[in-house]
Amino acid sequence: MNAAISPENTVVLLLLSLVFTALGFFLGSIPFSLLIGKRFAGVDIRQYGDHNPGMTNVYHAAGWKFALPALLLDFFKGALPVGIAWFWVGLQGNYILPVAIAPILGHAFSPFLGWRGGKAVATTFGVWTGLTLGAGPTVLGMLVAVLMFVLTSSAWATILAFLLYGGFIFGYYALYQPELFAIWLGNFAVLLVKYYADLNRQPQIRPALLQRVGRVTGIFYRPKSPQRRRRRR
Repeated sequence: MNAAISPENTVVLLLLSLVFTALGFFLGSIPFSLLIGKRFAGVDIRQYGDHNPGMTNVYHAAGWKFALPALLLDFFKGALPVGIAWFWVGLQGNYILPVAIAPILGHAFSPFLGWRGGKAVATTFGVWTGLTLGAGPTVLGMLVAVLMFVLTSSAWATILAFLLYGGFIFGYYALYQPELFAIWLGNFAVLLVKYYADLNRQPQIRPALLQRVGRVTGIFYRPKSPQRRRRRR
């Protein structure tokens, strides 16, 4: 904990926690992707893709030129308030819990959008960067990339990757920083709510991947029978 803040001064810690929670929620609730789409690309990104006000639909509507700044803004609105509160101010334990969840909740349930919002994936990466620097987002990014490659459903890939990420957080941080596992639980709950409608379909492995694995191992592989040529009479 920062030496400038005494652990006994719970009033100061509580006030700082409330300030950073409010700041994080406010920043998280700003729909940067929607604003970039309307202001610079002249489109409503909610008319594209899955109709969410997130970076992915900026890409679908206007390409990477506009999607990249939207991604960075969604990332930093999670990373900055959490990183400052965690590393610079020194909020830990129960005081960091609402601060870390606030940007994710703000993005997922924005008051500027009638308490609706995006999936909060980029903001999630930002929050865990603010908490663990490169360790958390690197592990989470690799898990998401692998499962995106394996599964046909991006929703299942994201949820399963974050579930496995919880094992990493528990095994690596839980003994000396248990608040990080509590933050993971809250983050996981928000992602489940946002992806719930997309999880009705069972996860499936990509057919092309099954075919490649089958060719090597003989599992799940059914060679196509050659077509019989019709003999002309």
